[in-house]
Amino acid sequence: MLKQLGKRLLEKKLISEKQLKKALDRQRSKGGRLGQNLCDMGFLEEENLDQVFHPLPPMPQTVAESGLDLGFITDLALKHSLFLGEFGRNELMERTKLPASIIDAVLENLRKDQFVEVKGAELYARHSFRFAITEQGIRRANVLLEVCRYVGPAPVTLDVYRDMVALQTVKNILIDDQQVRQAFDHLVVNDDLLYRLGPALSSGKEIFLYGPPGNGKTSIAEAIGSLLPGTVFIPYALLVRGEIINVYDPVSHGDIISTVGEENPDQRWVEVRRPVIMAGGELSLRTLDLDFNTITKYYEAPLQVKANNGVLIIDDFGRQQIDPKQLLNRWMVPLDRRIDFMTLHTGMKFDIPFDTLVVFSTNIEPADLVDEAFLRRIRYKIKIDHPSIGEFEEIFRRLCEDHAMSFSRPVFEHLMDHYYRRLEVRFSSCHPKDLVEHIIEEASYHGHPPELSQGAIDRAWHNYFVNSSLGARFCPER
Repeated sequence: MLKQLGKRLLEKKLISEKQLKKALDRQRSKGGRLGQNLCDMGFLEEENLDQVFHPLPPMPQTVAESGLDLGFITDLALKHSLFLGEFGRNELMERTKLPASIIDAVLENLRKDQFVEVKGAELYARHSFRFAITEQGIRRANVLLEVCRYVGPAPVTLDVYRDMVALQTVKNILIDDQQVRQAFDHLVVNDDLLYRLGPALSSGKEIFLYGPPGNGKTSIAEAIGSLLPGTVFIPYALLVRGEIINVYDPVSHGDIISTVGEENPDQRWVEVRRPVIMAGGELSLRTLDLDFNTITKYYEAPLQVKANNGVLIIDDFGRQQIDPKQLLNRWMVPLDRRIDFMTLHTGMKFDIPFDTLVVFSTNIEPADLVDEAFLRRIRYKIKIDHPSIGEFEEIFRRLCEDHAMSFSRPVFEHLMDHYYRRLEVRFSSCHPKDLVEHIIEEASYHGHPPELSQGAIDRAWHNYFVNSSLGARFCPER
């Protein structure tokens, strides 16, 4: 990837060969990424680097440039025609996400085969023609739907997808200390944790968050996802060995960001924020492989493909439907080589990029989950421990402020002395939120404003805890 970056920068004449050599020498001696070294040495502006890693996929003007076969595009357009009934060229362009130059060739083919016919025109120009599918076209479209029921935007080829993922890789995002602190500003985390998280995030390597339950591992993992800068392009679908794989998922990828500017990008790609996908107890080996629908006759991409160029969070690791060692064995090669291998229902195999920042989050001891060999492959192991008394109080204060409730120091001391110290209960970061919510719900039911009073905190405590949950010992001077 470093050679590819250097080559692209040279091709765009953003740096000279002499500057590239100096930056590579600096990288060998001081480490870091090539792009960052170029920027630090003053050879390159960060905005120019962003342009290299965020290229607009160019709109294909010919069938050859689309990477698809004219017959394939014609069949896809005919299936669209079946559902459109009467339509114009622009409607077909919108459905297939292909330009007029290609759609005109497709419509000409459909007319020659008598699958569609001209029904009229608003003007005497070809672009104003109105078309309708014929009886012969309906029969042909129904045959095509029996083979594959995909009726969506035209797919992109696997080779083009590989290139785009490589250019947008999470390995080349630039994150500084200020950005890290800003991303975690809504959480109470100590400086030591931020100091360790920063390099981990900047590296793009796998992160293993572990520690006792209820102390913010999931919240920290989600904050990691929100930290990744910029946007990426994701295709609606891929064409692999004649099979269609649906990639874009509104649930996983969120809203589409409109591309602004004079350039006209390939509409078969959508611009979204770097994906952040979380999988919990529902994760299974099946969700990590292509999902072939026997009714629609096309595939849904697995989670790790949808998470390419973004973050994949495995929450509650060790509590999935599969043994954690099976999951890790499945990902041994992808995590190491950044390539995954998929198998079509026809038995054909192919490789696909595995370019995602994987964050494992668990409250199970790492040694009880996986062996040392696998832990060695995960670069960063970070423990999220119980909060100190100062951090616990800060969490409590923030929650009271968020809910327009006055923080009472005497009531907080009552909570400390009467419960945490006397019963020797360990602090957990989730306790303030849960206790405050008990107070709010009680106040809402009785129709008065929530108040942090001694009576309210007593009732919240007894509603929240049971005797079996008080076994952890308290350590007052952590």
